[in-house]
Amino acid sequence: MSQPQYIWRSLTPEQRTRLLLERLQNHRPWHSPPHWHNPGRRQFHITAACFEHAPYIGHTPARMDAFSQSLLDACAPHVDWIFAWCVLPNHYHLLVQTPDVLALLAALGQHHGRTSYAWNGQENTRGRQVFYRTVERAMRSERHYYATLNYVHHNPVHHGYVKRWDEWPWSSAAEFLKHIGRQETERLWRTFPILDYGQGWDHPDL
Repeated sequence: MSQPQYIWRSLTPEQRTRLLLERLQNHRPWHSPPHWHNPGRRQFHITAACFEHAPYIGHTPARMDAFSQSLLDACAPHVDWIFAWCVLPNHYHLLVQTPDVLALLAALGQHHGRTSYAWNGQENTRGRQVFYRTVERAMRSERHYYATLNYVHHNPVHHGYVKRWDEWPWSSAAEFLKHIGRQETERLWRTFPILDYGQGWDHPDL
């Protein structure tokens, strides 16, 4: 069976606009105000990738929808806040506050297992490894936190899927912009630039 391919780039502008509007209207508002709540080691950047960085998540827009929602559902019992999130065809990012990062990582591992089993059944690929690894990085400072928030929301632009944050349906970026406004978003971007932040992360050897 050929490797599944992600179809976002083949959608027409009208299809992309409709999909973005549907996402904005139907998904739950998991994003919280972008404040540095606690200087302790309770804020974490969580990154996970598909095996060999294959676009298993991005098999179809419907799969992207379902995975995004199930990912947030899996996090919900183990986090105080989800500050930012972004799902791409072959990996995802979360910026969260959690009282127990090990419990959160265990829940994400279970979610990966359930998801892999379901997708491999749908595609008749039993035994295929879907997810590779999940990595957590504690926020060390306010600057680290805001640079990470910018990095998460900028990721679809960085990978060339869209030109603006709010054009990507599977992230908290559009809600973030709506909540704090474009002027404040631009101020945070200038004040806390990502520079080479995250260089080398988005590959199978996370």
